[in-house]
Amino acid sequence: MYRTKVIAGVDIGTSKVTVLLGEIVEGSKLNVIGMGQSSSKGLLKGEIVDFHLASDCVHAAILTAEQQAGVKIDGVYLAQTGGHIEGFPSEASVNITSDDGRVRAEDVEHASELAQGRELPENRTVIHHLRRPYKLDGRPVSSPVGMEGERLEVSYWTMHGDSRKIGDSIHIINGFNLHVDDIVLAGLATSAAVATQDQKNNGALIIDIGKGTTDYALFLDGRCMKAGCLPVGGDHISNDPSIGLRMRLKQAESLKLRYGSAVVEHRDKTERVWLNNDLEIGDRTIPLWSIEKIVELRVSEIFEVVRKKLGAHFTPERVAGGVILAGGTSQLAKIDVCAETVFGIPAHIGDNASMASGELKESQYSTALGLLRYGLQYQSEKSYASHRQSGIFKRLKTLFQKA
Repeated sequence: MYRTKVIAGVDIGTSKVTVLLGEIVEGSKLNVIGMGQSSSKGLLKGEIVDFHLASDCVHAAILTAEQQAGVKIDGVYLAQTGGHIEGFPSEASVNITSDDGRVRAEDVEHASELAQGRELPENRTVIHHLRRPYKLDGRPVSSPVGMEGERLEVSYWTMHGDSRKIGDSIHIINGFNLHVDDIVLAGLATSAAVATQDQKNNGALIIDIGKGTTDYALFLDGRCMKAGCLPVGGDHISNDPSIGLRMRLKQAESLKLRYGSAVVEHRDKTERVWLNNDLEIGDRTIPLWSIEKIVELRVSEIFEVVRKKLGAHFTPERVAGGVILAGGTSQLAKIDVCAETVFGIPAHIGDNASMASGELKESQYSTALGLLRYGLQYQSEKSYASHRQSGIFKRLKTLFQKA
């Protein structure tokens, strides 16, 4: 017998907090039943800089979602982002010692424990161990148990973050008398909403550009090979014309939204647009070419940094699913064209059509929807209880001991 459980996906972003409530029915069906949003305060580049201000806006969004749905939340899945998040490869191998030379489940478990056993620096906490494909005698395999071989290799991309910064976001949720079931890298949550399993199997690069951060995740053969976060986003794209064209940041943001393009379209340098568009005192004209060129340079730079971070793992021929763009900044004109130029593969703006309809299809809800998908996945797995006990409970206990 399954009971209905209400989970929340909480995305604490630089510009806004989004909370979506999902009702899990019969352990395998998810219905989105509530939403709450509030403008972010006390956050900078995805990180909490004023605990009380951040708490107020998060609690307001949670309360709105609960009131809209008319239910109480049973558990929270909390997105993690920010420049403090880092990753490294962790690998281990074991010899197959069974009499018949076939891989046993114990061999896989032993190799996995060895690979995950690397000690982190002080005040760092694991967010994910992202398993890459197994290798048996050097060849990739999806499930080695029962196969014959001599040496099994297990590899992970281990994501970790600043314990205190992760702990701050968890304490905000706890302050509303709610329990955090798990923490999820924002880029992985977004990937769960905008990329299909077929796209991941064929190879896909998901890039979520928010106001203050850019999260990315590279999938090859269905597995996340590398993921990370850059402390740059849409506000940096606005800041450049503010400095270069000498205007207030608010004016630059407005110009970006009205005339910004990630690819220069207007080559005539004499074409000009009004700064405030009100023809009042202080209004002046700005070369349209200059606006587009400045925006193009910053967007290209963001993509170039992501490509550099991916290193040898990214090769165009292995990413047939292309680049999938998400986040508020993905609405910038021609940003998909810019991505195609930098990465050399097709790019498109992702949506959440496979998970939602109406307003929720927009990419600004991708992370929160992906968090709900994570919650559904864990609830439906038979190993859910043991996963939580060995995973999130252990991590959160460590966090609170350090707090």
